[in-house]
Amino acid sequence: MAECCGGGTRIIYACSGAADVGEIADRVARRLRSDGCAKMSCLAAVGADLSGYVQTAKGADECVSIDGCATACARKNLERVGVSPRSFVLTEMGLSKGQTPVSDEAVNKMAEAVKTSLGVMVGVGAYNNCC
Repeated sequence: MAECCGGGTRIIYACSGAADVGEIADRVARRLRSDGCAKMSCLAAVGADLSGYVQTAKGADECVSIDGCATACARKNLERVGVSPRSFVLTEMGLSKGQTPVSDEAVNKMAEAVKTSLGVMVGVGAYNNCC
């Protein structure tokens, strides 16, 4: 699970901001984790500069950030510790901050868009190919 490209590790970090799109970003990341597309780690711990979490981010073969809006807190937290994530910003993918009800439909749509961008292939009940 969550292995990619010949056994590497993909770790996903999500904004969990107060806006609707922040909540959707968090739910998308959790969906990707549940689907086996990525492992998920704690963005707050990276922001707090907790060494184990920072090293986990630095040691991943691929880091992914999902932000609700252009403020890009997840991406910026990772960049601050020297990690350049593959970044997804939901307001750049069609959502509108303050105008997007949090729903399964919105989460599913964004999760599928991220999977497609990551090149995740549909397997039998799991998503685990990132190449």
